[in-house]
Amino acid sequence: MKKFLCICFSSTLQKTVTFPSVRLEEVNRSDHYRLDASGKAVNAARILAQLEKDCVTTFCPLGELNYKDFEKLAKEDNLNLRYTKLPGYTRECITLLDKTLGTTTELVISEPVLKRTEAFELSEKNLMGVELPGMIDDADAVLLAGSRPGIWCDDMYPELSKYAIQKGKLLLVDFHGKDLIKTLEVCTPSIIKINEDEFSWTFRKQSQQGQQKPENKADDELTETELKNLIVSKSRELNNIIIITRGTKSVYAANKGEFTECPIEKVKAVNTTACGDSFNAGFLYEYANTGNFQAALQKGVWCASRNAESEVPGTIH
Repeated sequence: MKKFLCICFSSTLQKTVTFPSVRLEEVNRSDHYRLDASGKAVNAARILAQLEKDCVTTFCPLGELNYKDFEKLAKEDNLNLRYTKLPGYTRECITLLDKTLGTTTELVISEPVLKRTEAFELSEKNLMGVELPGMIDDADAVLLAGSRPGIWCDDMYPELSKYAIQKGKLLLVDFHGKDLIKTLEVCTPSIIKINEDEFSWTFRKQSQQGQQKPENKADDELTETELKNLIVSKSRELNNIIIITRGTKSVYAANKGEFTECPIEKVKAVNTTACGDSFNAGFLYEYANTGNFQAALQKGVWCASRNAESEVPGTIH
């Protein structure tokens, strides 16, 4: 059995609330709700645990004032949770499901920005130097996904990625912008999986430094041909796998510069939250176990499709 480590620095308590319909500026009464441990890598970990029991370990920083709620939910989902405590609360997110329109709306409730203290820096140093490297050592494949809260050092993602690659681990990263650019300066992740907007923003911005910024978003969007060419050229340059998810459109990917397109399933979506995270889990699981790129893409799409059919964020059941 392959062992997976999912690292999530943006852990979330996610309340999914289902309404007959949602109307702004009116009182809305829900049918029911559920609460889940969440965050990009946490959602992926839940899928991995469903694909194969006991194959995953999940790491998260959690707020000391409500960490027990998260811990209980993670235990119910067999996430094999490891965590470090931070001051305050783990952030919350509310997902509104409108049964009439079939829409998903996410409300992220941000917690106050934490300040770096001497005690925090000592804890961070131990986490980076001992705890997380030990977890990476025990894994065959690592998923590092989600945004990096500002309290953590700028080198957090680059250094963790570098360590995983140096240790010969299969590494899938799902973050973008400055953190991804800084990571690519020190190592090449085995797999980069981000969405179309994130990919265009990260790599087109990088290639257009010094040029005047377009006046509107439409002028900054890539055509499909431009997007394919940029995926291929970047994958060839990095000699790795790049996967771009595009919502309800087919998945674009390149393996060491060889382009492929994977169609998605047409499903009746109930909750589209965590579809990208579910794709990550399916792809990483299949690729780690078989090394088959095409089969891994199909497994990722299958997991994302099953997730969309369920109210639970990050599930294939």
